[in-house]
Amino acid sequence: MTAPDQNLLERVANKLSLPPSYSEDGTKSSILTVAAASYGSKPTTDDITQPTGFDPDAAALFEAVVEAAFLVANADGDFDPTERAAFEHVVLSACEGVVGQGQVHALVADLEDQMHEDGIEKRVQMVARTVTKPEHAQEVLRVAALLAQVSGGVSDVEREVLQQLAKSFGSDETALDRAFAEAEQALSD
Repeated sequence: MTAPDQNLLERVANKLSLPPSYSEDGTKSSILTVAAASYGSKPTTDDITQPTGFDPDAAALFEAVVEAAFLVANADGDFDPTERAAFEHVVLSACEGVVGQGQVHALVADLEDQMHEDGIEKRVQMVARTVTKPEHAQEVLRVAALLAQVSGGVSDVEREVLQQLAKSFGSDETALDRAFAEAEQALSD
């Protein structure tokens, strides 16, 4: 992959941090940004006994959102260092500083290991175990579709992984259409 346009990366990251157009009035951030706040406060040692703001369910949701986008990015079997760096940069920027670069890098490395060990189909099913609410499923699809735009648009194999995700969430075709429309609108703004 050739290095993506920095302006495109920033536009995608900005859109990932904002709520979707179909969200309820008063929603200020995307699910990625909200869940990132908990993930970023994850204790790094087991001996922490004071409150940290860490919510394991929100952290798991953050991981699932990132993993879904990661699986789509890996759909073509080519996730080279340039694409990985762009992916990590966009996730890091969208998290607005609440998740550290080391945390994102380690998460992507773990996701890569799990995908190579289990395969994309099994990992899609694992994501679906965490994403149980329809509104979360819609947001996961939106985030994955937006991140797929970084590599020059949603390819056929990326679309197939997005369809697998939608099916595993129990979402209908309109949910996927809405995710694609959001991604396309975000980039045309």
